[in-house]
Amino acid sequence: MPDLGPHASFIIAAYGVTFAAIAALAYFIVEDDRKQRRLLAELERRGIRRRSAQPDTRAAKPRSKGKRRS
Repeated sequence: MPDLGPHASFIIAAYGVTFAAIAALAYFIVEDDRKQRRLLAELERRGIRRRSAQPDTRAAKPRSKGKRRS
């Protein structure tokens, strides 16, 4: 291990706190993803579908190339 000098305890503690914070964030992100997937599965089980799962029937229709009105 490299010599960290008189501030070794502070440096090690800072790395430890940083690691713990990043690990906690990753944990909460994964847990939130699982929760959202469960909620989505429950909604789909009840028959509520996502709008993005259906083709868009309101899409703009192509304009005809007939006479233009003035």
